[in-house]
Amino acid sequence: MGFNTKAHWEDIYKKKMPNEVSWTQEIPQTSINFLESFNLSKGSSIIDVGGGESKFVDYLLSKGYENITVLDISKNAIEKAKTRIGVNSEKVKWIVADINEFVPNNKFDFWHDRAVFHFLTNKESILKYSKMVSSSAINFVVGTFSTEGPKKCSGLDIHQYDEISIRKTFETSNFKKVESKRVDHKTPFDTIQNFIFCSFTAT
Repeated sequence: MGFNTKAHWEDIYKKKMPNEVSWTQEIPQTSINFLESFNLSKGSSIIDVGGGESKFVDYLLSKGYENITVLDISKNAIEKAKTRIGVNSEKVKWIVADINEFVPNNKFDFWHDRAVFHFLTNKESILKYSKMVSSSAINFVVGTFSTEGPKKCSGLDIHQYDEISIRKTFETSNFKKVESKRVDHKTPFDTIQNFIFCSFTAT
């Protein structure tokens, strides 16, 4: 029997609190900065892929964005986020799905992915994801572990990236890199993880 990715993440979000997982951010400032750089209207369609318990959606709601989608493989993670947000969670479209099986039914003005993409480690899934983003996003921001970051997360292997490898993965004739930066993420355990963030836009 093969590894069950969904069961793995359901178990983590069932058993662990935000201060017990490395990816927690009280304020997702880098993601916020990239979003603001695109000067989107409040009605823009925004998707947070692998949103989990991230507080990025809290920021979007606080700023009055009206067309928000959060996708995560874990129902437990999404239910925790909905409980935290309360009545405002009704303003968000929540999707429980494995990104490998997700089929977007509309184009998004802003596609945000912090720390989902690096869990795709085989060429087929990486190519499938890059094609999905380029055909379904007008603006795209991805954050992954850099070549100086961890090689595993939550017990799973990840794929490290630098600026060149991210550009090769996502740049096409109609999808160009805008900005990239390395960011040190301080975990709740006071350790440092180095990420690289890269933004792209349709041309």
